[in-house]
Amino acid sequence: MNVDDVAVFNAAAGAGSLSEAARRLGLTPMIATRRLASLERSLGVRLMHRTTRSLSLTPEGESFLPYAQALVETEQQARALLRGEDQGAAGLLRVSAPVAFSIKVIAPLVPSLLESNPELRISLDMSDSMPDLVSSGTDLAIRIARLKDSSLIARNLAGNPRSLVASPAYLEKHGTPRSAGELAHHDCLPLYGVTHWTFVKAGVESSLRLQSRFSSTSIEGCHAACLAGAGIALLSDWNVADDLSSGRLTRVTLEDAKPETLAIWAVYPTSRLVPPKVRVFIDALVSALKAIKESAT
Repeated sequence: MNVDDVAVFNAAAGAGSLSEAARRLGLTPMIATRRLASLERSLGVRLMHRTTRSLSLTPEGESFLPYAQALVETEQQARALLRGEDQGAAGLLRVSAPVAFSIKVIAPLVPSLLESNPELRISLDMSDSMPDLVSSGTDLAIRIARLKDSSLIARNLAGNPRSLVASPAYLEKHGTPRSAGELAHHDCLPLYGVTHWTFVKAGVESSLRLQSRFSSTSIEGCHAACLAGAGIALLSDWNVADDLSSGRLTRVTLEDAKPETLAIWAVYPTSRLVPPKVRVFIDALVSALKAIKESAT
């Protein structure tokens, strides 16, 4: 049994098509088809039902899939073990991260990462929604939230303090709220579907219903509207540091409550193997977050 053939089967099962599996593995569709056929011949069973538009696992394929995944991961782990640390990370790293975080934090890391790791390639999916890591072939997702229980593996990289901010023009026109109660009477700029913001009062969490005539599906929309004077936004400190220092935005500090602090998480599809390309990326990201924190203090 050829491990390269198994890798095609594994990728096709996750992607739902041979053409997408070929793209992820850097192969032509014809070679991917031949490798899958070779695997089926060597095992003596049909692993997949294939049509021009769809692909599905046979019962034999369903049974074989966990072993195929373990075999590919073990092979990758062995290669990583034998590859010297001084050779750097290699291969295509697929990362998913929120739009604003990608622009402000991740994109600036790319030049030094690629320079230090000549065989590394990075594909950054800027999305505020959580992808299916397995079916999309994503190696790592960065998320800023309270994570729900799941089968995914998550690592807390850093805290994510947030601040209420508004433009000087808005505050001059509408006044500056000093308490959570006063905030309820101001124009707030939440994400779409968010009706409450969570605050901490004397160590106890409480939710405040928002007065809002604007919302956005992306935090970038909330940020832009805030800069334009539309109201008060709740934004991550790393996202507004430049705006605060330049005076484009002003921090709104409540006397009786503080915004809930979230965390920045690295989410993996499996705990069995963390490839060098993922470790290198996370190490660089953690260093960048530490520098941002130190510059803010």
